[in-house]
Amino acid sequence: MSLNKRPATGERRQQILQMLAEMLQMPAIEKITTAALAARLDVSEAALYRHFASKAQMFEGLIEFIEQTLFTLLNRIADSQESGVAQLEAMLLVLLGFAEKNPGMARVLTGEALVHENERLQVRINQLVDRIEATLRQALRIAMAQQEINIPQVNVTANLLLCFVVGRWQLYVKSGFRRQPAADYAGIWGLLRVMLGSCRAANSALP
Repeated sequence: MSLNKRPATGERRQQILQMLAEMLQMPAIEKITTAALAARLDVSEAALYRHFASKAQMFEGLIEFIEQTLFTLLNRIADSQESGVAQLEAMLLVLLGFAEKNPGMARVLTGEALVHENERLQVRINQLVDRIEATLRQALRIAMAQQEINIPQVNVTANLLLCFVVGRWQLYVKSGFRRQPAADYAGIWGLLRVMLGSCRAANSALP
């Protein structure tokens, strides 16, 4: 067996995406060039383009990884937790924890890493975020049906929870990854739970 054997195509693609994600973890980097990425991997730019048609396609590879990972986890929660409130608690923690464990991916999720890239990448992230909101909305509907909560508007509440998640992602990225998204989650969830539960009393006071 040759010690200089080249990595298989799939393995090399994975290495490229992994290095791209690692470079995105450097807060000072504004824009990643294929030249810098190739240098990190100790290959030529031409070698990169043998595996990806463009840098945008590399970012699409990262977005696909985010989508597959997040929605696998979210769907697993939906399948394993009967309680809608329990689903919400676990889903929010997964969304925060994923960004915390993957700083480079957090920059993709917030769109910061995509500012100078192809516009279709931001469209793809927007669609991903819309799917997250729809997932939260479904969990809220289940909680409503189970009479765990009584909120006036499911759509508005789902959007509020989404804004909380995205806001935490933004703080994490803008702080140079110092402000952890999942920090003090138990206390925050307690406040959110009170907010969801207090809607029952608030509704009863309405004329």
